[in-house]
Amino acid sequence: MVEKGFNVLNNPFLNKGTAFTEQERINLGLEGLLPPFVQTLDEQVEQTYAQYQDRDSALAKRLFLMDVFNENRVLFYKLFSEHVNEFMPVVYDPTIADTIENYSRLFIDPQNAAYLSIDKPEEIRSTLENAAGGREIKLIVVTDGEGILGIGDWGTQGVDISVGKLMVYTAAAGIDPQNVLPVVLDVGTNNKDLLADKLYLGNHHERVTGDNYYDFVDQFVGTAEEFFPNMYLHFEDFGRSNAANILNKYKDKILTFNDDIQGTGIITLAGILGALNISHQKLSDQVYLSFGAGTAGAGILKRIYDAMVEDGLSPKEAKKRFYMVDKQGLLFTDTKGLTPEQKPFARDRSEFDNADELTNLEAVMKAVHPTIMVGTSTQPKSFTKEIIQEMAAHTERPIIFPLSNPTKLAEASAEDLIKWTDGKALVATGVPAGPVEYNGVQYHIGQANNALVYPGLGLGALAVNAKLLSDGMINRAAHSLGGIVDPSQPGAAVLPPVTKLDKFSMTVAEGVADEAIKEKLSDAKDAHEAVINMKWEPKY
Repeated sequence: MVEKGFNVLNNPFLNKGTAFTEQERINLGLEGLLPPFVQTLDEQVEQTYAQYQDRDSALAKRLFLMDVFNENRVLFYKLFSEHVNEFMPVVYDPTIADTIENYSRLFIDPQNAAYLSIDKPEEIRSTLENAAGGREIKLIVVTDGEGILGIGDWGTQGVDISVGKLMVYTAAAGIDPQNVLPVVLDVGTNNKDLLADKLYLGNHHERVTGDNYYDFVDQFVGTAEEFFPNMYLHFEDFGRSNAANILNKYKDKILTFNDDIQGTGIITLAGILGALNISHQKLSDQVYLSFGAGTAGAGILKRIYDAMVEDGLSPKEAKKRFYMVDKQGLLFTDTKGLTPEQKPFARDRSEFDNADELTNLEAVMKAVHPTIMVGTSTQPKSFTKEIIQEMAAHTERPIIFPLSNPTKLAEASAEDLIKWTDGKALVATGVPAGPVEYNGVQYHIGQANNALVYPGLGLGALAVNAKLLSDGMINRAAHSLGGIVDPSQPGAAVLPPVTKLDKFSMTVAEGVADEAIKEKLSDAKDAHEAVINMKWEPKY
C-alpha cells in the first residue's frame, strides 16, 4: 500500500517537504498541501541552515535540528554532512546531556525509538515489530540509561543517547537511517529527582537488578536476533556493574559492541599511537596510569594492555606497566569491591614502601612516574598543576588525556596542560577543544571522540556481514586511525579532526571489513567494494 497525503508528509523517511516535484505531488495526493514552489535539496539545506543560525544557544540549536530530524531524514543528514564539525557538539556531546536531563519535559516525538519496559516483558516482540514498522533493521543502539555520559542514571530519558549515537553512525559512516533502531530498556531508575517528578516519562520505581534484570536483557537480545538476523547490536551507557557482564555474555555469540568498554578503548589507543608517532617512542616502553577505574577506565586500560602484548611484551611484563587509581586511591589486590575488570591490574601492597599513603592521585603520581595518564574519573580539575608538573619532571613528552565529559567534569583543560608542561604534553580531550597558542606555536588538540571510530567499525562489520566483532577487527580500527596523524607538524594533534569524520570512517570501515575477511568471519571477498556498496548518501 502506497502512503499518500499527510501520511507521507508525517513520515520522516518519505517526506521531501517542498522538494516534492509537481508529478510526485499528484501521485502522492499532495496537491495543495505544500507551498507551490518546488525547491531543490540544496535550497532546502541553505534555508534550513539560516534558520539554525538564528537560534541563540546550543540547546535551542539542537532542539531545532531535532525538529528537522523528526520531519525529514534526508534533509537532516544532508545538512549534517555539510556542517559536521559545527553540529557534532550540538547534536551529540556535550549538548545532548542537557536534553537527556530534561527529556521528559521537552518530549515531543518518540523519534522511532523502541521503549521496552521490564514491567511488561511480554511486549518486547510487539514493541520491536511496531518500532521497525516493516523496515529492515541492521543496527540497534540500546541503553538502559544507568551510566549516561558523565551524568549518571537518567532512566528512560537515556533513550536520547541511542538516538544521538545513531545520528552519528549515519552522518559519519553513511549507515542508512531506515535500517537503524534506537532502543531503551526501562528497568527503573535510582535517580530520586526523576522518581519524584510527576512529569518523568519512565517507570516510577527503583532499578530492577540481579537475575530479573539479566533475564530481561536476554529476552531483548534473543527477540532482536530473531527479528533482525543480520543485526549489529551496540550497547551504550550501561552501568559499571552490568556493562562488562553483558558484553562478555554475548560478544562470542553475536555481532555486538559496547562503546564505553571497547569504543573508548579504541579511540584512546589510537590517540596514544598518534602521540607516540610524534614523540618517536615505543608503546611497550610506556607506564600507564588510569585515573577512574569504572567501565570506561577499565575498558581503555585493557585495550592498551592488549596492544602492549601485541607489541611484544609478555602478559606478566605488560601488567607491571599499569596502575589504576579510583576514589580510594591506588587499587590493590586487597581493595574491597574490585570488579572482575579491575582485579587483573590491581597491585600488590608489597611493591611499595608507602602503600598506605597511596590514597590520592598526587601520591600515586610521585610513586609510579607514569608516561601516560588517562582520566575517566568525572572529577573536575583533578589533574592539578602540581600533579601535571610532577609527571612532566620524569618524562620528556607526557601523554595526558582528560577524557571525562561533559566539559564541566573534565579533569583539566587542554590550555592548562600545554602551559603547565611548557608545551611538552601530548593532549587529547573528551570534549571539543580549540587550538592552544603557546610560545609562538599553535597546538592542535585531538578529541578522543568515539565518533572517530565506532561508525566506521559498525559500517565495516555490517558491510561484510561479519559473524562476530573480533579483537583483531577492533585493533585494526585503532591502527587505521593512529596512522593518520602527521607527526612532522609543530603542535600536531594526536588524533585526526572531526571535520574529516566521513573520510576517516571509511578508512576504519575498510580496515575492519578487510580484517573480518582475513579472519574468516565473513564470506565477502572485497572489503572496499562491500563498504562502498553499503554506504548511504542523503539525496532524494
